[in-house]
Amino acid sequence: MKTEWDYTGLADAYLKRPDYSDTAIDAMVRIAGLTGGKACDIGAGVGHLTLMLLRRGFEVTAVEPNAAMRRNGMARTAGMANIRWVVGTGEESGQPAEASDLVTFGSSFNVTDQPAALRETARILKPRGWFACMWNHRRLDDPIQRTIEETIKSILPDYTYGRRREDQSVVIRESALFGDVIHLDAEVVHRQSVEDCIEAWKSHATLARQAKERFGSIVDRIAHYLTSLSTPSIDVPYVTNIWMARRA
Repeated sequence: MKTEWDYTGLADAYLKRPDYSDTAIDAMVRIAGLTGGKACDIGAGVGHLTLMLLRRGFEVTAVEPNAAMRRNGMARTAGMANIRWVVGTGEESGQPAEASDLVTFGSSFNVTDQPAALRETARILKPRGWFACMWNHRRLDDPIQRTIEETIKSILPDYTYGRRREDQSVVIRESALFGDVIHLDAEVVHRQSVEDCIEAWKSHATLARQAKERFGSIVDRIAHYLTSLSTPSIDVPYVTNIWMARRA
């Protein structure tokens, strides 16, 4: 299944991307009042959020349209119980109506037709089930991350993070399909080797999409800067942002 965003060439680099904050995920599950149940993780990618849901006792259907991403996710969850991988999208998940207690979008809601994805979410949620979308946002006030941003914009002055850094409350409310929108955030610091950090940048679809043929040179400039720090690892500060709402 093809979507407008093609992650095939980024799938292996995605394995180096960081997990979401445990504090934020625990708060999401607590607010939803769930101690397990059926979760549908849409745009599951290589399984970062899928694994976190499995560890919290959920039976997870991981919906992922890209074959390369899905293969990596299946390999990471091989041998685990209560997981199945299927082909689908946020707009057409292929899942039965009113079957899920929780529908999640981990760094994927921004690449959907959001009103259509919300309608599909409401369709597959059980009455009073929960929707949640989330992203890890790098702390751009960190000195290293600020220099990386300056490096990107020196080559791509009009670079923007688009919908992935926007407040999602408006589109959720406008759907009229959910109750009050709850926003959660929690800081998390990931220590990465410089090598893994560079590899993670190779997975940055938003940057790749805007940079086009300049993507490789931007990643090379970031790699040169990180290597010049002469340290084997760096601390990368993130804020996990979650927007969640209950089916009306």
